[in-house]
Amino acid sequence: MPFQLSLPRADHTFAPYTLSEPSHFPTTAAPARSRCAYAAAHVVADPLADNYPGAPAALDWDATLAYRRHLWSLGLSIAEAMDTAQRGMGLDWSATQELIRRSLAEARSSGGSVACGAGTDHLAPSPDLTLDAIVAAYEEQCSFIEGQGGRLILMASRALAARAKTPEDYAYVYDRILSQVKQPVILHWLGEMFDPALTSYWGERDIERAMNVCLDVIARHRVKIDGIKISLLDKQYEIVMRRRLPEGVRMYTGDDFSFSELILGDEQGYSHALLGIFDAIAPAAVAALQALDNRDIARYQAILEPTVPLSRHIFHAPTYFYKTGIVFLAYLNGHQTHFRMVGGLESARSIVHLADILMLADRAGLLVDPALAYERMKHVLALAGIA
Repeated sequence: MPFQLSLPRADHTFAPYTLSEPSHFPTTAAPARSRCAYAAAHVVADPLADNYPGAPAALDWDATLAYRRHLWSLGLSIAEAMDTAQRGMGLDWSATQELIRRSLAEARSSGGSVACGAGTDHLAPSPDLTLDAIVAAYEEQCSFIEGQGGRLILMASRALAARAKTPEDYAYVYDRILSQVKQPVILHWLGEMFDPALTSYWGERDIERAMNVCLDVIARHRVKIDGIKISLLDKQYEIVMRRRLPEGVRMYTGDDFSFSELILGDEQGYSHALLGIFDAIAPAAVAALQALDNRDIARYQAILEPTVPLSRHIFHAPTYFYKTGIVFLAYLNGHQTHFRMVGGLESARSIVHLADILMLADRAGLLVDPALAYERMKHVLALAGIA
């Protein structure tokens, strides 16, 4: 039977929408051969805990780890404890340590691949900090992750952005950390649209000058760097930087607006993937990468292009609230039993925004069970006072 909902529109009207049949994407897969692919994974809150803004994060560990097994079963690697997991937006360092510990143990038992975000988020940003204090904060998190047997993703630092006065300050901190790491790391340059506290990162407001600072750091430490993920939501900056990277250093796209084009690449190269949207579109992403492995470009584009409007909607401004859409889609698809989030972030998007996620996911073939999505959307609508 068709499942039809009356969905709210921004002009306060309602429009009927009938769910379509889901696409038959893989339920298990081997890792892609042609690209490295990381999904930045979300966390599942404990729905009975006090996950109000500012409270220590309380997670549903069974559901959180089950979702990681789901991503691994599809052949994806996991970027753990990144901004998708609400680092800096509800997931405190104590909960982060437990998440990393459990995720790495689960990866060892499941045969999954994982890299973990190391930052300075346990250190309150202040212009009065010393650079050595920021180095020590990075060292603490790196040491913890490496001590658990994990690989590092070196996250951008709010503390460094608040304290640094020149590009040389950034170089000093990154030189200190990169000289100590045990294995090659992935750097992460997160733009201000994802985190306003990171404005003028690398000590430059101008992106091209900031890129030069970053590239100088990479050139000095190329043997310690697996690659860099940039999340600037401007494909041209990524393409320019990709072409300037030293040989052997990968570009990991963090562009949730243009990922399909950037992963496909051009005559001068391509990007690998480290994306929050891969959490939400994992089955389609895997099917598209399989097509790319087989050099079936038309099928790759036919699968992945319909997911781009969904991603652009989930990540639209204010971009840092994209986590709400990621978790909402996991709820619609039955990966968790509730739509509650750490820090109360389920309230960060409107009911119209959520209705659009349902429609765009449906059009991309990403609603695994339309009957379940229908029932759960009815509950969400009812909570918003919509019969």
